[in-house]
Amino acid sequence: MAAKLITVFGASGFIGRYVVKRLAQRGYLVRAAVRVPEGALFLKPMGDVGQVTPVQANIRDPKSVAAAIDGAHGVINLVGILYQSGKQRFDKVHRAGAENIARAAAEAGVERLVHMSALGASEESRSLYAQSKAGGEAAVRDCFAKATILRPSVIFGPQDDFFNRFAELACLLPALPVFGCPPPRFRDGKLDIYGDGGTKFQPVYAGDVAEALVVALEKDDLGGNTYELGGPSVYSFKQIMELILDGTGRKDLLLPIPFWAATIGAFFAELLPVPPLTRDQVTLLKTDNILADGTHGFEPFGIEPTTVESILPTYLDQYCKGGRFSRFSSA
Repeated sequence: MAAKLITVFGASGFIGRYVVKRLAQRGYLVRAAVRVPEGALFLKPMGDVGQVTPVQANIRDPKSVAAAIDGAHGVINLVGILYQSGKQRFDKVHRAGAENIARAAAEAGVERLVHMSALGASEESRSLYAQSKAGGEAAVRDCFAKATILRPSVIFGPQDDFFNRFAELACLLPALPVFGCPPPRFRDGKLDIYGDGGTKFQPVYAGDVAEALVVALEKDDLGGNTYELGGPSVYSFKQIMELILDGTGRKDLLLPIPFWAATIGAFFAELLPVPPLTRDQVTLLKTDNILADGTHGFEPFGIEPTTVESILPTYLDQYCKGGRFSRFSSA
């Protein structure tokens, strides 16, 4: 029996490498659809010779999308951007690009389509990012009704853009920000500057999200549904910063930052080629990024989510003073 072909858009990205590895381990042929195939050559050793093939595709170009999907049994769309730059606009990538993929998949007779969105996607959100993610979900549903849509919370793992970014800041600055704290007030005779710790998150491990994406390809009963995914625990922004400081061995102060101040800072940060914070991201931070029902959402996939505490030490230690093994140098 011939191996089934799966096309993965955004295969060379953070989540993509986890997905490609799992697909290859299950015996699928993988077509890694990326903008620059040379940048995805690192994926080839994840499978046998010829099992993983990078191909050029631009999701804004319907013809290249159709070519990448031709002959595929299943399609996974992982493409997303965190900020807008040049031709990379939220609406073009998250909505129009997702629509191009879903339409081409339907026209090609693809059996399975799995689309990765984001927790907090909403047409009513004031965030352009969240609006575009919701628009992408609607477009996918219109073109491919049986698609499975996953909405993960903030994702962590060795190549993540969240924990690594703040760990880098901990190396450069004397203080880390805590966004979303209320104005200072006295509580029980003491000055409280953090309140409940700011915006809340439910971080989810990249490997668990990748496994859910692959399982969604294989289980018939998951099609046509939308699933929110989070880790086993909820953390405030302050607690996350504390985890980062513990993982890096740093002693930075934690500085409560009101949203108005964050917005001003983000305005100037947007002048940088790769902004560490944007005004749209500040808007997102005004809403907790957690599952509404208090669960982690992995039950339908048969996955027990991985804890933050079990993974962060495996990659944040690279930010320790003196290097990765400095904590053991005196042993």
